[in-house]
Amino acid sequence: MSLSEFHGKWVVLYFYPKDNTPGCTIEAHNFQRDLAKYEQANAVIVGVSVDSTDSHKDFCAKQGLTFKLLADPDKKVVEAYGSLRPNGMALRNTFLIDPDGKIVKVWTGVNPAQHSEEVLAAINELAKK
Repeated sequence: MSLSEFHGKWVVLYFYPKDNTPGCTIEAHNFQRDLAKYEQANAVIVGVSVDSTDSHKDFCAKQGLTFKLLADPDKKVVEAYGSLRPNGMALRNTFLIDPDGKIVKVWTGVNPAQHSEEVLAAINELAKK
């Protein structure tokens, strides 16, 4: 998968530590809850962790997630975005990429409970410009 596949759309590229853990589940549920609002804003959500593809499939099935989760077990993408913890898991960081492919906003150490609303607000604000 490449970001170029989403050219012309807003991309919410979010990194999270681990499938099926409390904070990560809350964050994913809220993105899923708001998915129609993202689609209306011409945005896609892509989650990334160092978990395996099988772990992601299980997480999506258990939690009813329909957006993309990418497995990065070799940690190349997580590291490229400066989101690798010393323990080898991903930090909870989000990058908002505009329809031209530029990173326009970064959140680090996000609060999973309110993050989806923050990202939607940022997209709506930046789309007005």
